[in-house]
Amino acid sequence: MTTLVTTGRVQVLGVPGDRHEEVLTPEALDFIARLDAAFAARRFDLLTERRRRSALLRGGTPLDFSRATKPIRSDPDWRVARPAPGLTDRRVEITAPPDRRMAVNALNSGAQVWMADFEDATSPTWENIVQGQLTLIDANDRRIDFTSEAGKEYRLTDRPATIMVRPRGWHLTEKHLVIDERPVPAALVDFGLYFFHCAHRQIDAGSGPYFYLPKLENRYEARLWNDVFLLAQDLLDIPRGTIRATVLIETITAAFEMEEILYELREHSAGLNAGRWDYLFSLIKNFAHRPDFVLPDRSTVTMTAPFLRAYTELLVRTCHKRGAHAIGGMAAQIPGGDAEAQEAALAKVRLDKEREAEDGFDGSWVAHPGLVPVCRTAFDDVLGDRPHQLERTRDDVHVTAEELVAVRRTAGRPTPAGVRDNIAVTLRYYDAWLNGQGAVALNGLMEDAATAEIARVQIWQWLKHRTVDRETVERLFEEELATLGATYPWARLDQVRDLFERTALAKELPAFFTTEAYARHLVGRPAVQA
Repeated sequence: MTTLVTTGRVQVLGVPGDRHEEVLTPEALDFIARLDAAFAARRFDLLTERRRRSALLRGGTPLDFSRATKPIRSDPDWRVARPAPGLTDRRVEITAPPDRRMAVNALNSGAQVWMADFEDATSPTWENIVQGQLTLIDANDRRIDFTSEAGKEYRLTDRPATIMVRPRGWHLTEKHLVIDERPVPAALVDFGLYFFHCAHRQIDAGSGPYFYLPKLENRYEARLWNDVFLLAQDLLDIPRGTIRATVLIETITAAFEMEEILYELREHSAGLNAGRWDYLFSLIKNFAHRPDFVLPDRSTVTMTAPFLRAYTELLVRTCHKRGAHAIGGMAAQIPGGDAEAQEAALAKVRLDKEREAEDGFDGSWVAHPGLVPVCRTAFDDVLGDRPHQLERTRDDVHVTAEELVAVRRTAGRPTPAGVRDNIAVTLRYYDAWLNGQGAVALNGLMEDAATAEIARVQIWQWLKHRTVDRETVERLFEEELATLGATYPWARLDQVRDLFERTALAKELPAFFTTEAYARHLVGRPAVQA
């Protein structure tokens, strides 16, 4: 790639686009450089520790609650900060990438919160990242109204949802911003640009800079985020504790450190969320070598499975014990189709949200505005006029380490249809992601990177333990790749083939497909062609 802009220590790589200069100001880039100088080395060390711990798990080291942090868990007195303005009632939260059209629909959906997702629902092309930041600036300034090419008008209502931003995880980098020939951590880019441009805007509007933190694996990674928040607030002369963040408990290791994560972030904490698909992905990834962790078709692994019940009930108990919100998982269904199919889909969502509300969750996620009323009704029936149910401390819940990893109690084996579905979904999502689309409608569901991750690691796991023979997988792979090419003539078949072979069929299992795809196929496209 060619260096197009150099501002202070930061080199900006890629072709400038419409209004990019409003985001990539010298002051904003200097802010990111200061965050990078303070925290990039610690991030590197924590990623090294991730790999070390993963190797220990592969070697048979059991997971358990840390004895070193038992004093934190047994201390009855500490609490997280009280809910911040706009985050007291969170019974319905909607997620969508910071695409302009989706942003208006999410903000107008009737949900209490919109999570603007730079992570799993965004393909991190340079244009997507910068335009996403522009969307958030315009949303805060109420300049987000627009008319589509088809003539449809999108206008912001008087009472839009509270904005929370999910930056990319610690494992990702942003190769279009370089310091000393080293890419800047993507998490610091997404957080830094939004915080620099929008923190004061949010505060002036009576809200605040709020975030969702993905893929954390332990308390040390939470502590790193807390230190980022402290420095960022100091640099912009914002009172400490103004930032609030909800942590997604979507890794198996984080499930054993929920209280510790809340403790590290306590003055900035806005609770925990049950990230169900990524949680299953993490579980398989860390124990893919063990035959007693082989799961059946992902469609049959519901949240009523004993090990997932243990995880969600522990999350609610942990949050409410410390005065924090517990937010439930995603409903990804897309309303539509014939009346019978739509009613069946809505009934499934209704049961899921009713279970979460009855279990003590304070709110939950949906991926489509059409699901907001269903989720709201489920929580209204339990909460009534209360904004949450933090008083339900769930002292009846007692979860052991063994229960969190009791996957062997999940009955069933992969079916031919399940194998084909995993391959088809992975290929279609890979192609969409490589074409710059991170939120993809597949088979009546709004899917993101978490779907492709769990689908491809299941294929790898089934092959390793010979639950499915390789000949069958390769035949289905070729059939689905041909179907993809016939359905979408513009599909990047060679790149999709390469990515699937590297992330699902190789001898070693890569930790994330996104790092592989970003490094080999996404960086510099289309910027270097301009």
